[in-house]
Amino acid sequence: MMGDGALQKRILCFGDSNTWGYIPTGGRYDEHTRWPMRMGELLGDGYAVVEEGFNGRTCVYDDPVEGGFKSGVDYLPPCLMSHNPLDVVILMLGSNDTKRRFHLTPMTIGQSMMQLVRVVKAYGMNAEGDPPHIIITAPPVILDNLMETRHAECFGEQAIAVSRGLSAELHRVSKLLRCDFFDAGPYAEVSRLDAVHMTAKGHLRLAEAMADKIRTIL
Repeated sequence: MMGDGALQKRILCFGDSNTWGYIPTGGRYDEHTRWPMRMGELLGDGYAVVEEGFNGRTCVYDDPVEGGFKSGVDYLPPCLMSHNPLDVVILMLGSNDTKRRFHLTPMTIGQSMMQLVRVVKAYGMNAEGDPPHIIITAPPVILDNLMETRHAECFGEQAIAVSRGLSAELHRVSKLLRCDFFDAGPYAEVSRLDAVHMTAKGHLRLAEAMADKIRTIL
């Protein structure tokens, strides 16, 4: 247990439905399964995790089909200011940006992520007033059976290739902006039921891997 007056390390997890905990068959995973909450359990009492996942969230675009409030860059400033002080901000977005209607490439999604990083540096701060550590996280890749699932028309076949190109591009962006980088792909198992959303096992494995990453940073 932490002593009186001891400050917890605060971590903001900013993402889409795979941070919110969407179950591939519908509904939401419980707090012991969703990767941000499970990561908090693994890290222990010295850490506080803020869970900020939203279904359909993109880096910078509102969705003309699914409605407003989808733009991460618009929501992020008040989100940061309401949750400061923050020691780490984890950005895991990009999957929804691959949808057919946005016509984006890995490079343009990477440029969109750069905007999010700039917002974190402008509005986020730790207890000392310095910008928080930023972990640019490549989301899990969309599976090759996408066109056999209910997400086929929404995402489109091109989303598979764009998704596969995100890790390298976001890694490049992280080096350019001097941020930490993490690739969720090797850990975040995606269900073949919908080709987009993580399995319970994927959430738990990602939580373990990200907890290890946090320990190396803090």
